Amino acid sequence: MSQPFTAIATLTAKPGQQDALEQALRTLVAPSRAEAGCGQYDLHRDLADPQVFYVIEQWASEEVLQAHNVSEHFQQFQRSAGDTIEHFQLKHLGAIA
Repeated sequence: MSQPFTAIATLTAKPGQQDALEQALRTLVAPSRAEAGCGQYDLHRDLADPQVFYVIEQWASEEVLQAHNVSEHFQQFQRSAGDTIEHFQLKHLGAIA
C-alpha cells in the first residue's frame, strides 16, 4: 500500500459555467469527507479568477483515492459536471517534514 499524501485538484470552468461547476463540486464535499481514508476534502475558489476551483484533499493511500474515483458520488459528479469543465489537473504532493 502506498503512503499518505495530499492532492490538489484544479478545475477551470468553461465560460459561464462557474456556478454550475461550483454547485456540482459542493455535492462532493460531505460524502468524500465521510470516505474511509480521507483526511481532508476542502473546496476553494480562486479570488482572482472565479472560474477556477481547487479541491485540497488528503488521502491515506493511492488505493483509497482510486476507490474515491469510482465511488457513486464521484461518478455522479463526472456525469453531471463533465460539460462544465474546461481544464482539470491533479497534483500529488508528498510531505517533506
